[in-house]
Amino acid sequence: MGLDSNTPVIVGVGAITQRSDDPRGLLEPLNLMASALERAARDAGEPGLLAAADTVWMPRGFWPYSSPGQLLGERFGAPKIRHIVSEIGVLQTTLLGHAAAAIASGKSDVALIVGGEARDREVAFQKQGDTAPITEQVDCPPDETLRPQAELIHPIEIELGLVAPTTQFALLDHALRASEGQSLGAHRQEIGRLWAEFSRVAVDNPDAWDRRPLSLEEIISPNKTNRMLSFPYTKSLVSQWTVNQAGGLILCSYARALRLGLDKARFIYPLAVVDSEAMLPMSERRELHISLGFEYAFERALSYLDRGVGQIDELELYSCFPAAIRVQQRALNLDLARVVTQTGGMTFAGGPLNNFVIQSWVKMVERLREGTSGSRIGMVTAVSGFMTKQGVSLLATDPVEDFLFDNVTDRVRRDQGKITVDPDLEGTVRVASYTVDHERDGSMRVVLILDSEGERRTLRVVDDKELALEAMALDLCGRELTLESGGRLRWS
Repeated sequence: MGLDSNTPVIVGVGAITQRSDDPRGLLEPLNLMASALERAARDAGEPGLLAAADTVWMPRGFWPYSSPGQLLGERFGAPKIRHIVSEIGVLQTTLLGHAAAAIASGKSDVALIVGGEARDREVAFQKQGDTAPITEQVDCPPDETLRPQAELIHPIEIELGLVAPTTQFALLDHALRASEGQSLGAHRQEIGRLWAEFSRVAVDNPDAWDRRPLSLEEIISPNKTNRMLSFPYTKSLVSQWTVNQAGGLILCSYARALRLGLDKARFIYPLAVVDSEAMLPMSERRELHISLGFEYAFERALSYLDRGVGQIDELELYSCFPAAIRVQQRALNLDLARVVTQTGGMTFAGGPLNNFVIQSWVKMVERLREGTSGSRIGMVTAVSGFMTKQGVSLLATDPVEDFLFDNVTDRVRRDQGKITVDPDLEGTVRVASYTVDHERDGSMRVVLILDSEGERRTLRVVDDKELALEAMALDLCGRELTLESGGRLRWS
């Protein structure tokens, strides 16, 4: 196949992970990101490629810079670089979609995608009673800012203090468990086996944050260093964002790559990005355990290649919490024994706030290059919010005729079931899902999602230690109770 000169190509990738007992030796986020891109340029075989970049795409992080892309452009000798920042709530796959589409249309020739965090460095300085030094950047807004189009959280969730990701994903996980008739014990065993496999993969990933091999029992059993957060999630079952990590990609047009004399055998081609941006808060989703966004995005991306998931060689499914993986496994109809990570996942590889997908692309590119013969395809997915938005990206050693950047949002909005949330609901209800939140002081609260037969829902938070202990031993899902005036609960 004769390739179009504007075919987008990933020519270089780089990642960096830093750990030290002395935070003074750790890089701030800006320098981590610069280092990742410099490694990507060396990986491409052309260190001067950074000076030729016309655009840099960056997901917003914890860092205070207004637009670090401008600072990076000055550092790399590209002061006129166009710098674009996506706010939290925008899918990371969207950045690859825009960058590759701009190259395919001839609007861009060399593009950078980079993200990084130094949260661990910041915390280490705080523990010493100091503030981490950081480059100041004032009055330099991005050339463009990508923002989410709706709210991620329902007002009742805010009012009840249900904004922690651990709480929301645990609620989704229990809903999925209940839909499959799975017991509490079997559920904990499943997520423990899944995360033990992730730990095994992280051991062999030199860029992983935590490379200790952990067993199923070590992962699911709470103790002083692995405390329970939101039942059944212990600390070893949730994303670790207190890290010092960055990842970067360099993309350019096929023609530019050839003019630079880059090694074609190392080219990786973005084939497709399909996103769903139908933002429905968790409490309004009629079917808590189903993601139509992923189902439709998977279908669109795979049908574009005329392939099934069994013909995708490598997977990196977004792994902030077990619920995210389990929902995607069902949406793809995967064999649950199939390995779904190349990094080790966000607990062990590290989950920097808003750029883990970039780390995933770095590892996926490296993995695809390892193949000795034949075409190889990898899938990397993304989640934003509380399974609120979903993204799918496909990369390969061989190109397709046209890069696909598509969106299934309208279809998801049309088909996604929505339920009315009524804070003042009374009468007979059943438990659709629940979790038990654990605080550092040892206190516990039971979080309940309660549905009535009249297609209405409410949420309740109960500070009752006896009920909390019962909820961790006996399944509450499906149980009926009565909501009485004044907010009282009477169990059947």
